Amino acid sequence: MPLTILVADDDFATRLSIADYLEIAGYSIIAAENGKEALGLVDEFQPHLIVTDITMPEMDGYEFVRRVRARPAFRLLPVIFLTERTSTQERIRGYQMGCDNYLAKPFELQELGAVIRSLLDRYALIAQAPARSPETHEILQPEAASGVKSKGETHFLTENSETGDRSPVSQISPVLTQREQEVLDLLTEGLSNIQIGDRLHLSPRTVEKHVSSLFRKTESNNRAELVRIAMEHHLIEF
Repeated sequence: MPLTILVADDDFATRLSIADYLEIAGYSIIAAENGKEALGLVDEFQPHLIVTDITMPEMDGYEFVRRVRARPAFRLLPVIFLTERTSTQERIRGYQMGCDNYLAKPFELQELGAVIRSLLDRYALIAQAPARSPETHEILQPEAASGVKSKGETHFLTENSETGDRSPVSQISPVLTQREQEVLDLLTEGLSNIQIGDRLHLSPRTVEKHVSSLFRKTESNNRAELVRIAMEHHLIEF
């Protein structure tokens, strides 16, 4: 059964071109012309990924994605924003709302297809990953409560469900190389892997390795989480 992608955009030509391209690529496409209509389609069809414009009548993309993320079943649903809004503040707002990637209009359909494949592959791996052991529960504590904090580390208290004992363990170590920092800065601007590679003169595969390393070091599952953690630890300026 083909994967289902929801495309939301108030421009008919954009919806049609994206739908035609993705259907040829083997996806099943449902389309909406505003966020309100798209929200109903999410509940009805439960798509595997969303591609949405930001500026739409009745309900814009920000509000649409915020409401999607409020539903536990769709908390990790991949989301791509298509937009002419390219300022840093707009991109940060989008990541805070829960988008995984930005593509600035006008965009190339081939790049959109590559971003979609990358996100779907990554989320498939996440879905196949084993669940955390129920024996251990991690509780985030302020620095003062968790003891000494090493530079570049966030400490958690780990509670054993049998003894109730808690001990501090380092869960996040966002210590980045210079190249990882460069990739993170450009990723925060909403650039795709291809665009980051062009800017840094790197192959898309090399960029993907750096992005994967950033996910691993921050223990994040997507770009939205990565940007949030980077903001919390002042790894980026905004």
